[in-house]
Amino acid sequence: MGEISSRLLVKPGLKLKLADIDPAATPGCDNKEEGLNRFEKNINRLSVLQYLLYAEGKRSVLAVLQGIDAGGKDGTIRKVMSGLNPQGVAVTSFKAPAGEEKEHDYLWRVHKSMPRRGQIGIFNRSHYEDVLIVRVHNMVPKEVWRKRYEQINQFEEMLHESGTEIIKFFLYISKDEQKKRFEERISDPERNWKFNVEDLEERKHWDEYVEAFEAALEKCSKSYAPWYVIPANRKWYRNLAVSEILLETLEGMAMQYPKATGDLEKISFE
Repeated sequence: MGEISSRLLVKPGLKLKLADIDPAATPGCDNKEEGLNRFEKNINRLSVLQYLLYAEGKRSVLAVLQGIDAGGKDGTIRKVMSGLNPQGVAVTSFKAPAGEEKEHDYLWRVHKSMPRRGQIGIFNRSHYEDVLIVRVHNMVPKEVWRKRYEQINQFEEMLHESGTEIIKFFLYISKDEQKKRFEERISDPERNWKFNVEDLEERKHWDEYVEAFEAALEKCSKSYAPWYVIPANRKWYRNLAVSEILLETLEGMAMQYPKATGDLEKISFE
């Protein structure tokens, strides 16, 4: 495990306090220029490993992105996945359940959206909304959402045993940084559309969301589906950290190109 991944990992079984983590910190890389150079190398290597994942065709990778509003989920996807072949990437953005989704259990739409073998799947928000916003806004009774942590753990363990490597990223920004990003969206005509007045209402629940995230990270960071807290005030570091952990995950899968069918030496085009 590299320095960045080991320092950002939510260690299973240990208590987590987000207040002890600096969202502007850059553990494992103190120099922005160095970080940008490492990021470019990671992007190039990810492209090679994505091709190998597709060629092997036996396993898949799922990267879950969660964060408080304006945490940078869209930007992370755009930057970190920039060098990948779009044919091998499946991005799913989860909104409030609607239509057929509301007629099934809360994990149904998640299972339906899992990446196929040979693919990298990206979840922009995820099944964790059902222990986050649902908890904060009392959408279901406490006795219901409390059971979901273990349900999620069992679900992810099953996915892992079926060949999906799962890595989960909590993009952690400060409340001041969120305010700054909201103000930037309001002042930029090309980004006005990203601002929603409902975001200000959600901001009032900041402390409750922090408690909900702490519980989810503590209870659901497992060896088969680890959580990483990514200090995300500095976008260059956020991109570096996510790319490095994704790269490390792919490298650790020890993938192999499949053997050719038939004896290539005997093939003749005469």
